[in-house]
This record gives sequence, C-alpha cells and structure tokens, in this order.
Amino acid sequence: MRLIHTSDWHLGRKLKGVDRTPEIALALDEILQYAKEYEVDAVLVSGDIFDVPNPSTEAERVAYDFFYKLNQLSIPSVAIAGNHDSANRIDSLADLLSLAGVRALGRPRIAEEGGVVNLETASGKLSIGAMPFASERKLLAAEDVWDKDALEQRNDYKTTVTYVLQNLASAFKTDAVNVMMAHMTVEGAKFTGSEAAFYSGAMYSLSGQSIPSECQYVGLGHIHRPQQIANAAPTYYAGSLIQVDFGEVGEEKGFNLIEVETGRPAKVQFQPLTCHKPLKRVECHLEQLDEHLEAHRDYAGYLKFAIAVDTPPIGLADRVRKVCPQAVMVEPKLIINESAQVPEPKDYDRFDPIAEFQKFYRDREKTLSPEVITAFKELYMEFSEVPN
Repeated sequence: MRLIHTSDWHLGRKLKGVDRTPEIALALDEILQYAKEYEVDAVLVSGDIFDVPNPSTEAERVAYDFFYKLNQLSIPSVAIAGNHDSANRIDSLADLLSLAGVRALGRPRIAEEGGVVNLETASGKLSIGAMPFASERKLLAAEDVWDKDALEQRNDYKTTVTYVLQNLASAFKTDAVNVMMAHMTVEGAKFTGSEAAFYSGAMYSLSGQSIPSECQYVGLGHIHRPQQIANAAPTYYAGSLIQVDFGEVGEEKGFNLIEVETGRPAKVQFQPLTCHKPLKRVECHLEQLDEHLEAHRDYAGYLKFAIAVDTPPIGLADRVRKVCPQAVMVEPKLIINESAQVPEPKDYDRFDPIAEFQKFYRDREKTLSPEVITAFKELYMEFSEVPN
C-alpha cells in the first residue's frame, strides 16, 4: 500500500502582505502529479490546512480543488484540523467533503464516536486513527482549569490526549494497515520558529511514549521542519509545503511517500517539492548595500534585508525596493560598539502571550497570582479561536 502524508499547507498565509497561496497551490498540484504517478492508495493531511480559522475564498478554492482532483483520480483522503484551522468549520463541512472522497475531522473524538477512519483502498484495508489538534481549553473541564495548578493541568491534558490516542489504536484491525495521524507537538521535535509558540510549549508537548507502539506509521502535523521522531513506531513530521517565513530559509519542503503492508513497519521516503519562491536573508553593512542589491536584482523568491547602519537612515526601504521589489522586509540595525553584526529580530510568530503578560507586570515590580495568569490564558485562548 502506498500513502502520501502531507501537512501544514497554511493556505491563505501572508508574508508582510504578500499572499503565499499561489505558491502553495503549485505545491499541491505537484503532489497531485506524484499521487497519480505513484498510484497511491490514500492521501493523509495532518492539519493546518488553512492559516486562519476563517480563510479567504481563494484559500478554500485551492484546498477543495485539490480534494476534488484527488477524487477524480479515485484516491481517497483523510484530513484533520490543526491549531490554525476552525474545528467547527471543518466538522460542519465534513458531510459535504465526503462527497469528494474526503474524510474530514475537526474536533478530537474517541474511536466509538468516529475517531477511526476505515477505508477500502485498491491495495487493501486502511485504518486511520485521526487525532485533530486538541485545545487545552476545550479538552479539559472548567473545574480542572480553575482548581488545579499548572503542573496538574499539564499532566491532566497529556493524560487525556494519551488516553484518546490509545483508544484510537485499540480499534485498529489485524487485517488492515494501521496508521495514526495527529496534529501535536512531540518532545524532541526540532522547531523552525514559525510555529505558534503558545501551542508548542510545555503544556502541549507530549512524550513519544504517548503514541501507541502498534502503529505502523505515525503522521504528524504542526512542526514545519520535516523530520523523523525517535519512537517505537515510525513517527514523522511531513513539515510545511513552502518556506513559511524567514525562520525556514534554506529548508527543503515536500511530503512523505509511505510504503506499508499489513503487520509491518512502514518504509518512508521524503519527496522534495519545487520551491518556487525561496526565502533568503541578506545581511550587510550600509556601505555594501548597492553591491548586494545588484546581486539580488533578479532573485526569484522573497528577500529580507538586515542592514547595519551608523545612524537610522531615511528612505532605506524605498531605496532597497527600487532595485529589489521582492524585498518584503527591510530592517536597519544600529551598530553598537563598532560591531557590524546584524542580530536577528524577535520572531513574532513565536510570540508567547503568557510570558509577555507576566513580563509586563514584572517590569513594574508587580506579582501576578496564579488565578490571574490562568484567567488571562483562558481569555487569550478563547479570543484566539474566534474566527476573524
């Protein structure tokens, strides 16, 4: 049996106002060609289909067009919600998407409630334990959040997720290929820095031991760097389809091509995709700027210029974009102590609201009670999950 595992499309993603959807659409077209060429039996999409809970019509068109074309090839697919997706939105469309051969799950559920998807493929039976992103706020009961300290909450969350994973695996079939698909953080994963920090921290980081060993393949989403996780079962992140931001400069993007037969561990091959708009950082001193601008005049991707300066210049961004309009970021860096080193700016995609909230009061020599921190976290999670 041959499967494709892909993840973290982030359709609708914008980089400093530039919509990356056309690049993602090209990557999905390439996956379609591979699916046809390799005669795959199913395609697994492990979350973050969209970049925001309420995606643009163009982002939705690209996603649904991909699933429709897969269905035209008689290739079924299974898709789960990630932390960027609206679980309610995906669940509300599940019946409609099933007409295009897509089994879509928005919220986590146990096997008895539909958490295991069973498919009859051209090469045999396929059983997929599907674990969409599990929000702590929605997974834990209200009394757990208010009455237990952070460590107890963290343990309860992880215990609950582990229970669901084990429950899904308990419904696997001996005469089928058994695969687990989840959108989650596993300890030991290497980040790119573009993942949402709040949903990647200690609260959401699970041990590899949480994953049932009887899985023949574990397809993960959420971390953008394609990688294998050391685990009893073959466990892999497929990574994002494109270089999402400048934390992913130089990374090869693609999907996992899986060959697996009943009762045996999967064989996994990472298949790179064409990078149509590669990201690149250009670091230089102001005195060498013209030289670097000329060298990158025809660069096919997007550029980030970090320019060391003695004094903040006026019109620097206009000067750069006059030669290199593909420079989406231009950052002057003031030279301190005769050093021309260009430090990296704070990565706001890794912004941790809880830490910043605490720092705000710490800087004012005030102490926050655990109850206030918990209340702030609850409010942040509630509003961050409201569609735009």
